[in-house]
Amino acid sequence: MVSATSQPAGPLGPILTAHLFPKIEALLIELLRALSPDDWETQTISPKWKVKDVAAHLLDTHLRKLSMARDGYASETVVIRSSADLLALVNRLNEEGVRLYRRLSPPVLISMMELASQESAQYHQSLDPFAPAKFAVSWAGDTASPNWFDTAREFTERWHHQQQIRLAVNRPGIMTRELYHPVLDCFMRGLPHAYRDALAKPGTLLQFEIAGECGGAWYLNRGSESWRLVDRLLGRATSQIAIPQEIAWRIFTKGIDRRAAAAQVQVVGDSELGLHVLRMTAIVG
Repeated sequence: MVSATSQPAGPLGPILTAHLFPKIEALLIELLRALSPDDWETQTISPKWKVKDVAAHLLDTHLRKLSMARDGYASETVVIRSSADLLALVNRLNEEGVRLYRRLSPPVLISMMELASQESAQYHQSLDPFAPAKFAVSWAGDTASPNWFDTAREFTERWHHQQQIRLAVNRPGIMTRELYHPVLDCFMRGLPHAYRDALAKPGTLLQFEIAGECGGAWYLNRGSESWRLVDRLLGRATSQIAIPQEIAWRIFTKGIDRRAAAAQVQVVGDSELGLHVLRMTAIVG
């Protein structure tokens, strides 16, 4: 009999987050109701967006996803030929949505958010997590994704934008293991794509640790042609990277300068390979 430790490393399992949407959305509504008039106009770590802009974006993306994915409705026909085309489209839609919904009064925006949040949670919970998603997770390099991955990606959006608001208005964060660990796990699924151009010999192993109670460890293995995430580390890691959980989400969502992040990241072994992780972005736009 082959022992568990001698079995080859396998792929990572799915990240199931649909059941968490009601909780993350309830926390958002509670937060927005507690904001003062000045809070709504406070600058966030996103250079172009104040708190109200972020809230408007969260409402807009809910409504867009329900319209396009649930209802199969497209207001325009857009041809996407490249990642640059996708980026331009997402940036335009985000800008238009923020400009539109920031015009609303806070009570109206919150009321619409509450309804959209309920419908969004119901939609994600209705999906077969292993069926093909309407939209692939492009920042992970996917051209097709299962629903569980697209839903987890949506969850990271709800989490990190709410965290931006909380950081801006000095409210307690939502860095609990129940809500933050799935976000980190989803972000780390982008590692193979982020490292696609990083040169290393086949068999090279990298270990990534998000340090803190919400974090964990992820292992990247270089195969003969590409990198892949594996569920265990069999062999010696060429590089061991430790990232504090407090800044991990900001690294992967363009919320911190790379130099500032590098000063807080610890690398043992090959520093060039290790610090390559700072180039990873787990958002579009």
